[in-house]
Amino acid sequence: MEQAPEPTPPAQPAPETTAPAASTATAVKPKPPRVDSLPPFRVLLHNDDVNEILYVVGTIQELTTLTREHAVLATLEAHRTGVTLLLTTHKERAELYRDQFKSKKLTVTIEPAT
Repeated sequence: MEQAPEPTPPAQPAPETTAPAASTATAVKPKPPRVDSLPPFRVLLHNDDVNEILYVVGTIQELTTLTREHAVLATLEAHRTGVTLLLTTHKERAELYRDQFKSKKLTVTIEPAT
């Protein structure tokens, strides 16, 4: 006797998936406010007849990012001519350098670079 083929179960409907709704709006980032560049100021190192040259060089290196070579050259120029341009920066930082050098008993003045 022949067996009847097994009935196939009814097809199951595919499970429904809900995809997140695609957003058509793009986020617009606000532009950062325009920052005008700060006016430059010169930081001038004055000759020092009290402290040793190595102290001046070491202090320049300690307080600034200048290399030892630049610090030596600046110190020698200030010694020979009375004053030298140490660096140029914005006013607030120049004032900070002036105060820091003063605390180390060295004379630094600042002036507008323009």
